[in-house]
Amino acid sequence: MKLSDNFTLDEFTKSETATRHGLNNTPSKEVIDNLVVLVTNVLQPLRSLIGPISITSGYRSPEVNTSIGGSKTSDHCLGMAADIEIAGIDNKNLAVYIKDKYKYTQLILEYYEDGKPSSGWVHVSYNPLDLKCECLRAIKQNGKTIYLKGF
Repeated sequence: MKLSDNFTLDEFTKSETATRHGLNNTPSKEVIDNLVVLVTNVLQPLRSLIGPISITSGYRSPEVNTSIGGSKTSDHCLGMAADIEIAGIDNKNLAVYIKDKYKYTQLILEYYEDGKPSSGWVHVSYNPLDLKCECLRAIKQNGKTIYLKGF
């Protein structure tokens, strides 16, 4: 199923964790509608300007989310978030570009290491009722993930 000119539902539901553990990762119609909103407002415009985007994590059923240790309130479970990368583009530069060009709910530069352009990934969420444009950086500190404001 196509969500836009360049994105398919399969890209957002593919999950090694679901496959490995036999978990259902099939989204509801509401979740698919939310994915279309995310794609329409952020990912397709970004794709049209910059080029192919790798979706490293899209929709996660509650079982898949629990299995990977995701937040119980994750926007991934609602179809409102994706973790992305673009080959050849520094993930920090990608996050800054999205911050400057788009509206979004939350933008997280996750586990990025300065000086290592392909380290980490960029999490972007889009809830049209909550476009707070929150920017965070996720890092590991003493074995725990903490979130810092800004990049």
